[in-house]
Amino acid sequence: MCGIVGYTGTRPVVPLLLTGLERLEYRGYDSAGVAVVTSAGKLDVRKAVGKLAQLTAALDGQAPDGHVGIGHTRWATHGRPSDENAHPHTDCEGRVCVVHNGVVENYRELREWLQARGHKLRSETDTEVLAHLIEVELKGLRERDDAMPLDGGEPAPPLLTATRRALRRVTGLYAIAVVDIEEPEVIVGARSRAPLIVGMAEHGNFVASDIPAVLGETREIVRLAEGDLVAITRDRVLVVNDAGQVQQRPSETIDWDQSAAEKAGYPHYFLKEVYEQPEALQRTLAGRVVDGRVELPELAALDLGRVRRIVLTACGSAYHASLMARYVFEKWLRLPVEVDIASELRYRHPVIDESVLAIAVSQSGETADTLAAFEMLGAMGAQRLAVTNVVGSAITAGADAVVYQQSGPEVAVVASKSFTGQVTTLLLVGLSLADRMKQLDEPAIASIGECLSVLPDRVEAALGTAEAASRIAERYANTTHLLFLGRGIGFPTALEGALKLKEISYIHAEGYAAGELKHGPLALIEPGTVVVVLATRSATFEKLMSNVEEVRARGGNIIAIASQGDDRIAAHADEVIFVPETTEELSPVVDVVPMQLLSYYAAVARGCDVDKPRNLAKSVTVE
Repeated sequence: MCGIVGYTGTRPVVPLLLTGLERLEYRGYDSAGVAVVTSAGKLDVRKAVGKLAQLTAALDGQAPDGHVGIGHTRWATHGRPSDENAHPHTDCEGRVCVVHNGVVENYRELREWLQARGHKLRSETDTEVLAHLIEVELKGLRERDDAMPLDGGEPAPPLLTATRRALRRVTGLYAIAVVDIEEPEVIVGARSRAPLIVGMAEHGNFVASDIPAVLGETREIVRLAEGDLVAITRDRVLVVNDAGQVQQRPSETIDWDQSAAEKAGYPHYFLKEVYEQPEALQRTLAGRVVDGRVELPELAALDLGRVRRIVLTACGSAYHASLMARYVFEKWLRLPVEVDIASELRYRHPVIDESVLAIAVSQSGETADTLAAFEMLGAMGAQRLAVTNVVGSAITAGADAVVYQQSGPEVAVVASKSFTGQVTTLLLVGLSLADRMKQLDEPAIASIGECLSVLPDRVEAALGTAEAASRIAERYANTTHLLFLGRGIGFPTALEGALKLKEISYIHAEGYAAGELKHGPLALIEPGTVVVVLATRSATFEKLMSNVEEVRARGGNIIAIASQGDDRIAAHADEVIFVPETTEELSPVVDVVPMQLLSYYAAVARGCDVDKPRNLAKSVTVE
């Protein structure tokens, strides 16, 4: 998840790019850069590692002069944050320049193809191949003089045609902006499964990842459709589809203020990030599930022949994700799996040796307790695998292997898309290990891989539970405490649901294994006690129904989360929220969505500060 902006018009471009990037910095802040087509017809590229302020300081009094340019603020996925990996990226001759948000899934193959033809690539990123692919197509266009005609017979801008043809080779998700010094007034944009808008002002036109980038200059925008490409000049916007046919996309006038624009019209960042989960999961899965198989080359650094036991460690929501992973790792790998809260593990005396694969999970990669536990495990001889969202974070320094979840930055303090990204990344790790260690046959791997590939669609459908969640949350907003119950992998899902409710609504909630009801928690049940039950299809569904009846017999109110089309729970619950069905192993990613929404709407009904809950911080970097 990165931020891109481009402008062509009559105004000096650098101030407009910097302002736009500042308003997109919530999308990434590892590095930033701009490329300007100067008044002398040259391409001037400036980059800086770190937050945008580093680039702004470097440009102070030394900004290139020009009225056309593109800019980028980066959330690293391929390649560490560095000057050479910062965007924009150019072709061999420094004539074509690209900024990109997304993932080029087949960039390794494209890189090899380009290098075999003499192209020199200077970065570790997937993005750089785009500049070189467009270079190839432009060269062919100009040699053959075969510019694509538009519907009216006029030729399309060569850069538009070349970009469209280059993208035919690309598998992945992207929003891009491209300039070419041979067409100094033109910027070309394209989108596939990543957002891109056009902003139209009296003094020129913009492309950008999101509305905040242009809101200070115009309120008239065009939302590009999936597969669209656009060529803008200072007085024209030309949209074509991926077949090259001219499209008429309606414009709209935005009436948001700047704060609302940064939240894409949502009242809170948390809700926005809940709704971003399908897109975030697409990035997590991009290039990693291919023809039903999981491809995680990052794991090649591990010596799997010596692994006899797995230890996962994490804190907070990441701990719950690790608990979920235990269920699938034991099933798929047939190895002993332990899960420890990092703040406890680091002060214990665990039995660790070279046969252990230690997996640490941390969204920020800077969680103090997780770092300390991970370091201790390494010192005791374990191989170490880090799962994190932040490239180059502290947790990656000593790891033998790192798998990035690629969820994009999260502004709200409490986890939503980072949590589902962690669970999905751990599922990918487990399936890849099972493949490499020959613990699952090909049909089983293909079946699970297929379910993973459609997981973003299932989460998208689960967001349709918002209306029911809002109604139920408002009804029970004044509840003082409640229980979340689940069995099997539904138990850690219940733990995460309870944590969400505590974090943002301040309602006391506890997650329990449903089979433990009779061992204590049943004493809490009295008429009117609210119990949320994870009742989606599972191997332990019938056992769970017995626990539901234990609650009902004592006057408890049941809110059930159930699989679409499964009406068995309906007669036993006061409220049912139906979610799309998926396999039991993947169910937490879908089932957590209505619990996130229940927590959100309860917090709103209670007047809580959803994005900044009291006493909490986004990253816990001290004990």
